[in-house]
Formats: sequence, C-alpha cells, structure tokens
Amino acid sequence: MSDTSHRPRPVAVPAGRLHRMARLGGLATQVAGAVALGGAKALAGGARPQLRDLVLTPGNIERLTQELAQMRGAAMKVGQLISLEAGDLLPAELTAILSRLRSDAHQMPPQQLKQVLNAAWGQGWQRQFARFDVRPIAAASIGQVHRAQLKDGRDLAVKVQYPGVARSIESDVVNVGALLRAARVLPKGFDLAPYLEAARLQLHEETDYLREGAQLQRFARYLEGQERFLLPAFHADWSTGQVLAMSHIAGQPVEDLQAAPQPTQDGVMRDLFALFFDELFTLDDMQSDPNFANFLYQPEEDRIVLLDFGATRAIASDVVQGYRDLLTAGLAGCWTEMQQAAAAMGLLAGDMRPDHHARLIAMMQLVFTALRAPGPFDFADTRLSQQLQAEGLALMEEGMTPPPVAMDVLYVQRKLGGLALLATRLRARVDLRALLASHLRPAGNTSPIRTHRGR
Repeated sequence: MSDTSHRPRPVAVPAGRLHRMARLGGLATQVAGAVALGGAKALAGGARPQLRDLVLTPGNIERLTQELAQMRGAAMKVGQLISLEAGDLLPAELTAILSRLRSDAHQMPPQQLKQVLNAAWGQGWQRQFARFDVRPIAAASIGQVHRAQLKDGRDLAVKVQYPGVARSIESDVVNVGALLRAARVLPKGFDLAPYLEAARLQLHEETDYLREGAQLQRFARYLEGQERFLLPAFHADWSTGQVLAMSHIAGQPVEDLQAAPQPTQDGVMRDLFALFFDELFTLDDMQSDPNFANFLYQPEEDRIVLLDFGATRAIASDVVQGYRDLLTAGLAGCWTEMQQAAAAMGLLAGDMRPDHHARLIAMMQLVFTALRAPGPFDFADTRLSQQLQAEGLALMEEGMTPPPVAMDVLYVQRKLGGLALLATRLRARVDLRALLASHLRPAGNTSPIRTHRGR
C-alpha cells in the first residue's frame, strides 16, 4: 500500500489574520503540551531526556509540518528558506520534514478557488473559457497553478494567490518566528532573524503578481534569441495583482534527469550556472528562488524551461563587486586578498574568535582549491561538501554565530546553494572556473573583462 499521508489535498487556506494567529498559537500549545507529557513519562521511567529529543518526536514534527503547509504564505516560506539555506546546520529530523515544504502544499478547495477568481475577474468569467481545470497542476507557498484554455485558443497556466496571504505577511512572519524559537528545534547560535526578514520582504514582492509579470517580460527580453532557454509569455489581459496568466509550457521535472545521459546532465547544469553568473555580473536582476520546480526540461528540443519570477530582485552593486573580488582572489590562490574580500562582504566578523576565524578561512581555501583544479568540478563527489558540513556543524556546536551579512548576499547564496544541490542530485560535472573567466578580472588587474553570452 502506498503512503498517501504526504500527498497534497484540498484544504481551505485560513484567510483572516486573527484566524491565522490563532492557528499558530494553538500549534505552539500542542507542541509544548506534547513536550511536557513526553518529559513526564520519561522521568517516571527513570530517564533524563534532552529537550531536543522531546521536541523532535515524529508527532511534533508532523504537527509543525502539516500546519505550516496548510498556512502557506510566510509559514511555508520560512520553512523553505531554512531548509534550503541552512539544511546542513539543522537536525536531520527537521531537515527531512522542512524539505517537504519546497514542493508539498495543500490545495484550495474548488469553492474557495472560485471566490478568489470571482473577485479578480468578476462574475461570469467562465463563459470566456473553453476549459478551466479546478485541480491545480502545482501548489506552493503563495499560490497554486491551474491549466486553462480560453475560447480564443490560448493555452494558459493561471497562478492564483491564496486568500489572506498578502494581508497577513507581517503577523505571520512574527508568529512563525516565535513558534520556531519556542519549539527550540533550531541549533544553538542559529540566528533566525535574517531568514524571517528575507521571508517578509520576499513575500511582499511575490504577492504582487503584476510585478512578477513585468519581471517575466524582462527576462524574456534578456534571453531573446537564446534557444537554450524558454519562458512562458505573460498575458496581461487576464492578470491582476492576485492572478497571473501565462502561456502553458510542457516539460519534464528537471530532477527526472537523474536517469539521463551524463552529457545531458552536465549541459543542463552548465547552462543554469552560466545563467546564474550572468544574472549576478551582467544583468541587473536575479531570479533568487532555486526551487527545483522552477526548472523544466524538454528533451526533444534539448531546452530548459524557466518558471516563476516572483522572487526576482536587483542585487546591490557593492555586493556584486564583493563577489567579483572574492572569486577573483580565491581562484587565483591569493589568500590574503580572498580574506580581505570576505571581510568586506561581512562573511568574517571582526569580533569572531581567532580560532573560528581561522577555520572559516580554511574552509574557503578548501572550496577555492577544489575550484582551481583543472577540468570540471564533479558534484557527484560529495567528500568536500561532507567535510564542510562537518566543520560547519562543529563551529555551531562551539557557539559560533554566523556574522550578519547584507540581505543580497543571502539571496545570492540561496540561489547558488540551490543550484549546487541540484547539480549534486544530477551528479553533474561543470567547469565553473571556465564559466567565471569572462566575468572576472585577472588577478592584479583592476579592469573587469566584459562578459559574453551564449552556450
């Protein structure tokens, strides 16, 4: 018998701000009650349980995950951010559950969906559609996507925003942060504040679907003429701030390429990394969400489909220059300049313990030494990532608190980390140094080399 407990199902989204606050408060009470009961049972049996063991029970983790999935919005976004950007620092039990929030979300029931569309399009909108599938083809933290066809023949993918998400952003972020802190599921020294702020800012931007439509058009113009990438067309006449209409594009999930030939895996990841470096160093904007669901692959055309531009944002020029300086120095093996560039970006804090400071520099040197090796970087070889993960966990257990960095650094690291995770999943081999060569100045040369585009 297959396990259906984690499959998305129609569940109404709590729309009222007070209702959402009550749901999160009730969840905190449930977790606290379960911890107290578990501790009492353990003590009665003569054991002295650790708080972490009481909190991270299967029942408590399932409560957290199911409620965050039903709340959507900030609740799911915080879980996604933590799981993508700090997964290596979290307990394995929590990482496994939070990772579900990257792809699992319950669906709005048809009646609630109709209410949202009536508010956006007015009564009687169905008369202009030849078909509108009420069962979504995708559901995520802010909205769900439906396949539809207009009577004029246009084949659409319609993204519909969950009701109440935009109005409840501020209170949701505060309450989710309080819940995660109260549950004590995060490691000692982990600073949740940057992730909460990132979720708050990102949600305000992502809930504006007209902004996303404009970003989609911008990227389409930028990639015009590049046959390797395909983007949906924006349909302004059926789009509002809460409903986004785009052309529907078919493709297979990029994760399915795990069974593809090695050259296909290598080529897809090479082009995704090339696009990332182009976004960082050439284009003014970056699509900062590396969710695997945002990439499809068309095997017949050997083409990558790019989806979801709600998380697109401009990266500050000083952050771009900081990455250029850091990568230039690191790839040249100029460790003093590398350290100076890292400090300028805030990656190394002046008040950090000297031994922690030295170990962080050593971790950076490990990464750049691997990147400087001739030939492609083999993401299938996970020894380096395992070594870095073990050292990072050791530093956290010793009480090292990561220094606060600019929010744009967090977004860049998020995209880079997601691409690296996908490349590892696909066991891809990518010559990252060659991709970076056109974006970086040679060591000792202050004039950057102009980038080129193409495959």
